Amino acid sequence: MEAKDVAVGAQRIIFQFRVIITSDFVKENSWPDLIPELKSVIQSSKLISQSPCSQWSTINALIVLQTTIRPFQYFLNPKVPKEPVPLQLELIVEVILVPLQATFHFFVDKALSCPERLEMETEEVLLTICKCVYFSVRSYMPSALRCALPAFCNDWFRILDSLSLGSALSGDGHLLRLKIVKRILIIFSALVTRHRKHCDKLMPNIIKCAIKIVKQNANIIMLDAFPERIVSLAFDVISHVLETGPGWRLVSPHFSSLLDSAIFPAVALHQKDASEWEEDADEYLRKNLPSNLDDTSGLIEDLFTARKSAINLLGVIAMSKGPPVVSTASKCKKRDRNKKKEGHSSVGELLVVPFLSKFPIPCGAEESSSKFLKDYYGVLMAYGGLQDFFKGRSSEYIYTLLQNRVLPIFSLCPCSPYLVSTASWLLGELACCLPQAMSANIYSLLTKALTWSDDGGFNYYPVRAAAAGAITELINNEYFPPDWTSLLQVLVNRMGIGDENESRLFFNFLSTVLEAGQDKVAIHIPVVVSNIASVILREIPSMREPWPQVLERGFAALAEVAHIWESSLPDNIQHLENGEWRSGWASIASLFSNLLQKAWLMPVFENVDDHKFAVSGALPSSSCIDDASTLLGFIMRFITKRDEVDSLKIIDLLAVWSTLIAEWDLWEEMEDQSIFNSIQEAVNLQRKCDLQILFTRRLPLGNSSPGSMLSIFEGICIFVSDAIKTYPAAVWRACLCIHALLHVPSSSSDADAIKHAMATTFSRTAFSRFRDIHEKPIGLWKPLLLVISSCYIFYPEDIEQVLDKEADKGFIIWASALAHISTSSFTPGLSTESELVLSVVTLTRVVERLLISLLDRGEVLRVSFMALLDAFTRLKELQEGNEETEDSDEEDSDDNDDEDDDSDEDSEDEQLEETEDEFLERYAKAAADLENEMVEEVDIDDDDQELELGVFNEINLESSVLRLIESHGQELMKGQTLPSSIVQGLMSSFPKHTHLFQIPC
Repeated sequence: MEAKDVAVGAQRIIFQFRVIITSDFVKENSWPDLIPELKSVIQSSKLISQSPCSQWSTINALIVLQTTIRPFQYFLNPKVPKEPVPLQLELIVEVILVPLQATFHFFVDKALSCPERLEMETEEVLLTICKCVYFSVRSYMPSALRCALPAFCNDWFRILDSLSLGSALSGDGHLLRLKIVKRILIIFSALVTRHRKHCDKLMPNIIKCAIKIVKQNANIIMLDAFPERIVSLAFDVISHVLETGPGWRLVSPHFSSLLDSAIFPAVALHQKDASEWEEDADEYLRKNLPSNLDDTSGLIEDLFTARKSAINLLGVIAMSKGPPVVSTASKCKKRDRNKKKEGHSSVGELLVVPFLSKFPIPCGAEESSSKFLKDYYGVLMAYGGLQDFFKGRSSEYIYTLLQNRVLPIFSLCPCSPYLVSTASWLLGELACCLPQAMSANIYSLLTKALTWSDDGGFNYYPVRAAAAGAITELINNEYFPPDWTSLLQVLVNRMGIGDENESRLFFNFLSTVLEAGQDKVAIHIPVVVSNIASVILREIPSMREPWPQVLERGFAALAEVAHIWESSLPDNIQHLENGEWRSGWASIASLFSNLLQKAWLMPVFENVDDHKFAVSGALPSSSCIDDASTLLGFIMRFITKRDEVDSLKIIDLLAVWSTLIAEWDLWEEMEDQSIFNSIQEAVNLQRKCDLQILFTRRLPLGNSSPGSMLSIFEGICIFVSDAIKTYPAAVWRACLCIHALLHVPSSSSDADAIKHAMATTFSRTAFSRFRDIHEKPIGLWKPLLLVISSCYIFYPEDIEQVLDKEADKGFIIWASALAHISTSSFTPGLSTESELVLSVVTLTRVVERLLISLLDRGEVLRVSFMALLDAFTRLKELQEGNEETEDSDEEDSDDNDDEDDDSDEDSEDEQLEETEDEFLERYAKAAADLENEMVEEVDIDDDDQELELGVFNEINLESSVLRLIESHGQELMKGQTLPSSIVQGLMSSFPKHTHLFQIPC
């Protein structure tokens, strides 16, 4: 066959494969027939390599093969503990990938024959085949590939042996070679961690290659990030091998040389660290001194540095105690293994700590280029990787180490910022094992580091950030400061100092301190709020535009402050003895109001006091709407008098806020919750102060015509309706708000008209959403149908017309579904008293309506009546309750807790080591649980909340139900079999009318 014909055929096959792969190729039946043809194209590559067209076909064929195998890098059915290799993958590997080993070997020979000249096409072929192998073994181990592994590995070893990170080669070909090396090391990690029994004989050579690479790390000071990533992966491979059964025998002879020639050079201070400190301090912190305070985004791979991997390997070495006494797959108890190893000192005690101890603490006059300073920087970094080793040491050991090797760093004169920042980070890393006796001294030193100011043009921000991150780790590990006030004072003084990144970090830090301090810091919150607000006021842009991140973190910190303050308030806030708390609340509410006025009112009004629109329809930025809603809710909860509404400009704030949320389309559960909470607070405010202006105060909707005006409640109505339409997880919260909105008192015709329009909109939206999901009964049925119920009770004729317009026999469809969820057999059924009350009231009205209507009601009348009796019976049982049963349940729970505690204590010593089978079973169960959670995206937490019933509570349910039974019970129960529990419940509720429940034949 001529080269041109092969190339044309290859293009046809590649096109067919691309079409199949874009669909669900795993389920296709036609694509396996193309595998022999694709194999033929790939194998012909050596014979037709002279043709440019066929070169294109070969590379593309390999890319198609890579794309075909890529989905198999993940388990197709992760719920199965031991999922067999998919037949598709077995076929691809057997027919194409394994025969490609000869092709791979040919190209390796070709690539290594001219090391000074790297060809792009050759390197591309090698890289693509390596990727195909990786995707094949990352999760599974195809049987055909198992036999070909040694051959592949031999070629990989040759490639790694030829690597020289310090060479002067450059260009695209050299970059591809580095990518090949990177992929090979990733494959080795996958083989060692996932398929060790198939690569035990290969591990000596794997270790040999990895050690050769890591000992080249002295050259990475002059190289880019990619070679450093390769060194990092090589360190990781050594760590993985050391954690296996043969690991000690293979790696332990190299411990000393690894420490001297690889690990310590990687962790010591380099010139590029100093450069990065000056040029991008945040990047320096992310790579070297990471903390939980950092919320910046970026490429995760940039964080995989040689230093981090070397520190991790050092920790693994330090915990080594010689060859394991038993197989790692055996199911023996940890305490038995520890007893067998008694008397075996760890490598950390015998080698690592003595090695680090030989480096002296530098004097304060050392320059950053000093070898003593660079080495001790590495010592502190290395200590950070020995966290697990230090956990097993006594408090006296840790105390001595810190006193002699770490804390003196803070007393050097002058102090080196590189050492102080690293020492601070180290204290955070060791938070889980710090002696309590050192708490005061440690917090004093870290607090002092927080106050370091930039001097002489040198940036000390990493020192402050490392100290803040260390204190955060201490607090998260319940290693609390002895004096919260002094720490908080330092934080307050730092507000507004530094750039945007530093302000963002300190806002995160402040939130952590306040959340942990709670009552201990609550009294200082008004001062904290004042300082944060002053910073935010300076940063708020005057024009509508996305806010900088420092504002987002500032508003988040204020929201956290608001929660802490309210959780710390005494029960009787209005009493005279709590005047200080009341005064603080007033101060915070005023500050929040001023802040929201600057953020929301200034862009809208020319003059806030005169309420003149600057531009018709202009709206402020919706940035931080979730945290801003929290502040707005805080203000509304504070208000108890009408004059406070005016002084805090709450009506104007609500007007802008309701218009902002009416345009909201970025649904996210945590953000939406604060908006729904503020809707509830607006309803409560209306009741407290009778603010009919909430129905009439209007702003133009931002994207609408200038004449389109929205009242506050109309804006809220749009938001709630959109939540039901677009975001399943928000349906419960939206429906809770609807019940509250429908019961807002109204005392004018305009207000009544708005409530009527709201009820119409709510019922139409809820019924439309119900129709989208009506084919299968799920949890979302309940809130949607109950919302329609509330609307129907208020405006029965209009809501019936709305439902019938939305669907043929819409009213009958809704009534039938409501009856279905009202029965005890429906899951999740009506569980709260308010749900049962609403169901009984609605079903009573529905039955009465069906009895006098000429609708084609079919069985819905009888079904609704039986559901009414069922719901009414359960409501009476719930109202009566059984306090004795509840008390006994609590006692039983206490007894069970005690038993669990005892059981936990016993199990601590009997914890079994997890085998590979148990590991796979645990992850399969986790995958199944995750899938179950994703089946129905609903906020279950709102399921048990009571609905707002308002005037419905005044309805005499017993009288209504009895009247209906007396009038039509015999007719509706004819031929029906009532469960005995319902009959007994009805007789108990109506003891004088037991004759009504004798069902006629």
